Amino acid sequence: MSDTLPAVQINKYAFTKEGAVEYALNAYMKNAWPIVYIIKNDNLGEAYVGESTNAINRMHQHLSNPDRQRLKDLLVISCDKFNKSAVLDVESELIKYMSSDGRYKLQNANAGLVDHNYYQRSLYKDLFHNIWQFLLQENYAKNPLQRIDNSDLFKYSPFKALNSDQHESVLQILKTLTLGSNQSIVVEGGAGTGKTILAVYLMKLLNTQIQAYNLDDSDHVYAEELLNVMQFHKEFPIPKIALVVPMTSLRKTLKKVFGQIKGLSSGMVIGPSEAAKTRYDVLIVDEAHRLRQRKNITNFGSFDETNARLGLDKYEGNELDWICKMSRHQILFYDQGQSIKPSDINPSHFAKHKWSAKILQLKSQMRVQGGLDYISFVDEVLSGKASTPFASSQYDLQLFDSLADLYSALRNKEEELGLCRLLSGYSWEWKSQKSNVPDIELDGLALKWNSTNEDWINSPNAFEEVGCIHTTQGYDLNYTGIIFGTEITYDAKAQRIEIIPGNYKDKKGKQGISDPEQLRSYILNIYHTMMLRGIKGTYVYVCDATLREYVRGVIKS
Repeated sequence: MSDTLPAVQINKYAFTKEGAVEYALNAYMKNAWPIVYIIKNDNLGEAYVGESTNAINRMHQHLSNPDRQRLKDLLVISCDKFNKSAVLDVESELIKYMSSDGRYKLQNANAGLVDHNYYQRSLYKDLFHNIWQFLLQENYAKNPLQRIDNSDLFKYSPFKALNSDQHESVLQILKTLTLGSNQSIVVEGGAGTGKTILAVYLMKLLNTQIQAYNLDDSDHVYAEELLNVMQFHKEFPIPKIALVVPMTSLRKTLKKVFGQIKGLSSGMVIGPSEAAKTRYDVLIVDEAHRLRQRKNITNFGSFDETNARLGLDKYEGNELDWICKMSRHQILFYDQGQSIKPSDINPSHFAKHKWSAKILQLKSQMRVQGGLDYISFVDEVLSGKASTPFASSQYDLQLFDSLADLYSALRNKEEELGLCRLLSGYSWEWKSQKSNVPDIELDGLALKWNSTNEDWINSPNAFEEVGCIHTTQGYDLNYTGIIFGTEITYDAKAQRIEIIPGNYKDKKGKQGISDPEQLRSYILNIYHTMMLRGIKGTYVYVCDATLREYVRGVIKS
């Protein structure tokens, strides 16, 4: 195959028994060539995407499926350069983008979507762009790829292809769920390792009955996963499952996503207090490090009532205990490095919980294009001992001496890519919450904190405002601008980042903390988490002069 794009044929047929006479004459279908296909019903707004090397037999199977019988049109995508790896990849891309485009709700299940490399994959990626352009022209799709890339439905889609780390975790989770005994599973992974993607994938996988799959001999690529799903549904014929999301903003976003996916519903995404009201077979907890203990919270009364109802100690009972009490199995996605305030359950409590849990690890970086090199660099910078400048053609990391210049550069990226936001450490009071005055005034800029706590990332004025950790944790951005505030400084002699507690304005974030090292840990976790939000790049502005000089030695300005 040369480096020029091969020609793709896209043929449309009636998806009926009578139409089979016509599509059976398709040269690729009748000769058992690898093809990709879409079956759709424009009026119903539903579609199914598949691939096969035995397409005519596969269509017979589909025509006997009650769900597929409601679909009316068949699109056959063929190419004389297609091979099995290529059609699996094109199928995966179509499922991923069509499920997030909004033109159709997909009838697909999601087992077996595993990312893999193969010869000349980049060329087939370009070929997919041509296929998508055809779908747009024929009104089979509504949105260009870049717009879909920025959407929450795409970012949190259960139809994302998993990397090897994630897929192995799925297999281990399924096997553990079918052992017959109650057990917790703790999935540990740093920011950007795909914990939320895996949690959403599992929700779709476990809520899909095996009858939704149409299998032929070519489906061996995910046979092990399907066998485990079948075993799970023998154990739990009608499973009661929910996704617990402790953070209000992310929970609201995921509710919207679930409401747009066939087989899922917004009611499947709940908070910890809802999880404490009824029993579940499986509770999947995203951002489990943000589950709360009885400290620095606003609703002591209802918290105490839940502890009493569940027979827990008034002061020691916490939301993790609620989850364990009310479910047979728990799948906890956890990152100790993203615990950011005293109300978060103490890591020592999770350490005790892990003694009897199955522990899985996610290590591959899925968000940040700088990869593990950038992650390691951020760790080194915040350790206070970084000495080697960061250099990468894959990631745009810059230090700005002027916040106005940073904001201007970030605006350019926002106009080009969208989903670029300015974030900051909590060094300023939230005055605009009660009066129409700016909160942050620097370098001639007068800025306000985020005007909403729910789904701020996608709110109309988000670019004109400054987000805090509470409205950005768990989200992806294309570019992040970060203000290192006046609460963080640097001791050059000790080679150590220090904090200035009086300049840290999050009252609930420091109330009751007597150990300055604990507060320092929370604040460093906040900056670490914010530094790993940007997919393509991070722009940095540092208020403190001594910290700025340290950072200038390792980040280009």
